[in-house]
Amino acid sequence: MLTLASKLKRDDGLRGSRTAASAADSTQRVSVRDKLLVKGTCKVHFPDPNKLHCFQLTVTPDEGYYQGGKFQFETEVPDAYNMVPPRVRCLTRMWHPNITETGEICLSLLREHSIDSTGWAPTRTLKDVVWGLNSLFTDLLNFDDPLNIEAAEHHLRDKKDFWNKVDDYIKRYAR
Repeated sequence: MLTLASKLKRDDGLRGSRTAASAADSTQRVSVRDKLLVKGTCKVHFPDPNKLHCFQLTVTPDEGYYQGGKFQFETEVPDAYNMVPPRVRCLTRMWHPNITETGEICLSLLREHSIDSTGWAPTRTLKDVVWGLNSLFTDLLNFDDPLNIEAAEHHLRDKKDFWNKVDDYIKRYAR
């Protein structure tokens, strides 16, 4: 399973061995993440300004197969945050291997407990959640460990038809 932790490790590996510049690398990684949020692919909306623990996130991928779609996610931060992850559900119907048509999401950092230690940790932040949701449309798109098995099998069977269905869903539900 491709996880946020494994992606960050892979990115660190591409930079070479850890040296005195490791602090700069960490700062650079955060800066890249911040740039992803700033460039307009993610927007936060608070339907009720008196409930800051409930918000909606709109992800508008600017690259990849989901480009051009607007995908809404509902996020609720529980009272036990940051010991437990926020609850996130996708409100936009889509054809995606890691998101079901009913809005369930397969993203390791949203799991309270995980076997491989890539789930939620109190050191994670809401920014990590936003970055992870945005990455589901690009580098964390994972056909090998799907939640929507039908979508993953469709991709395996006929890639062109799979992407045509993704386009159809974007036109019908994500504009």
